Amino acid sequence: MNAVTTIPELMRTLGLQARCAAAGMARATAAQKNRALRALARLLREHTAALQTDNAKDLSRAQAAGLAAPLADRLKLSPQTLETCALGCEQLAAMPDIIGSISGMSQQPSGIRVGQMRVPIGVFGMIYESRPNVTIEAASLAIKSGNACILRGGSEAIDSNKALAALVQQALAEAGLPTDAVQLVPTTDRAAVGELITMPQYVDVVIPRGGKGLIERISQDAKVPVIKHLDGNCHTYVDDPCDLDMALKVVDNAKTQKYSPCNATESLLVARGVAAAFLPRIGQVLADKGVEMRCCPESKTLLQAVKGAVLKDATEQDWFEEYLAPIISIKLVDGLDAAIAHINHYSSHHTDAILTLNHVHSQRFMREVDSASVIVNASTRFADGFEYGLGAEIGISTDKFHARGPVGIEGLTSLKYVVLGAGEVRG
Repeated sequence: MNAVTTIPELMRTLGLQARCAAAGMARATAAQKNRALRALARLLREHTAALQTDNAKDLSRAQAAGLAAPLADRLKLSPQTLETCALGCEQLAAMPDIIGSISGMSQQPSGIRVGQMRVPIGVFGMIYESRPNVTIEAASLAIKSGNACILRGGSEAIDSNKALAALVQQALAEAGLPTDAVQLVPTTDRAAVGELITMPQYVDVVIPRGGKGLIERISQDAKVPVIKHLDGNCHTYVDDPCDLDMALKVVDNAKTQKYSPCNATESLLVARGVAAAFLPRIGQVLADKGVEMRCCPESKTLLQAVKGAVLKDATEQDWFEEYLAPIISIKLVDGLDAAIAHINHYSSHHTDAILTLNHVHSQRFMREVDSASVIVNASTRFADGFEYGLGAEIGISTDKFHARGPVGIEGLTSLKYVVLGAGEVRG
């Protein structure tokens, strides 16, 4: 690596090393992969203080550069964040190894038996911004799914990512696995991204995770398949009938538990039949937490008496908007049909929720809302690989091919046909 002098040479070297490592990972036993994951969990806990020291360098630079508050928030590596990463590694280690499993085996008239085997994709490239914990999520999923990966984190998190990647490689070595199975691009030069997404000879799929601008650029320029979502304009619809005490708790959590994630609710739809009883109550909760409300005319009228409320008229663009901030759009709708139509038109097809007491309404909402995650009577903030029991997630896909919603182990694998015979020939 010392002899590498240009970005194209660097990326080709990383690509070749990843391709070689992928062959080793495909041969890895379940015990080896689980040993690496448990070692990584242990190392994260042992090095929490040191990791926070490295993270502090990134945070200091971000503050000096005036990084936007939501991005700075994502940059923090708190002890709780690191413990969540460690738990994710252990959760993955405890899960069954699906690699090599065969499903759908069926006997054909010719005598052959045909089925499908679950196999690793090979090499994936991960491009992400701010959140250094993504380094661990991507690495742990690569290990469990038997893939190799090349990680390119944001320049604002370079010290944190280097420290985390070093622990990953230490864990791989402890388990007797190729350390090049997880490689971090060591440069902050943006030209590295352009190389990574145009190396189909080394990279099988690219997964961008970050702002809309980054993902649009990757999608436009990539010469390899992309698993992506552009934004998270998530909706919560309060139906008629609804348990309004539950709705108050859930909407509050969905919007205010954390403003920066892509699964935070950005738009609140309320059925007219419950609006007078519900809107002033949730409006007061939001006002008390400093959330600006961008309202349709009817909802604005119902919220006028809320003490301390910051009310603005919603524009057409507000219905499309992902705020990632203490802002929410609010609209009254006639009922279920209008809510579904609004969501399917304005949603980014990420995560949408219904709060209802009507079973038929919940079933229709689940069937008809065209989103990667559809939630009944719970917060949109649950749309997450860890919360879904995937151990970790590589990202959330709003595409409609093999990976949709939080992408865990299965999303990083493929199926190939296997045929078992006993000397059959085709007539």
